[in-house]
Amino acid sequence: MLVKRLLDGSLPGCPDLRYGAVDVRDVANLHLKAMTDPSARGERFLANGGDFLSVLQIAQTLKDGAGPVGRKVPTRALPNWFMRAIGLFDAEVNGVLPELGKYKNASNEKARRLLGWAPRSPREAVLATAQSLLELRLLKMG
Repeated sequence: MLVKRLLDGSLPGCPDLRYGAVDVRDVANLHLKAMTDPSARGERFLANGGDFLSVLQIAQTLKDGAGPVGRKVPTRALPNWFMRAIGLFDAEVNGVLPELGKYKNASNEKARRLLGWAPRSPREAVLATAQSLLELRLLKMG
C-alpha cells in the first residue's frame, strides 16, 4: 500500500505515478445509492474522489496533514531509471513500471449528476488512510 510505504519509510521517494483516491465510506455510500436509486439501473459508476494525485502530491499531503507521523515522508522525485532498477529486486515496484510517467485521470461526474454522490476529496481520503493505519497499529515507525 502506497500510503503505508510512504509513512513507514520503505519507499525512499516519489515515483512518477498517479493514483485515484477515494474514501471507503464514500465507496459504500455510492454502492447504496446505486442499489436504491432507479436512475442507476444498468449504469456503471466510477468511485473516485476527484482528480487523480501524483505520488508527490500524496506524499506532500501526508507531510503537511498527517501530524508527527508524516514528518519524515519523502518528497523527492525518484527518476524512472531508479524505479526500473528497484523493480529488479522488488516485485511490487516491478508491477507498476508500465505506469511510470503516464498521466491518468477519471471522472466521477456521472455519479454526482445521477445519484447526487458527494465524495470526500482525494486528499481527505489519503489522510483518513493514514489515520486508519495509525489507529489499527499497522505502521511500524523506525
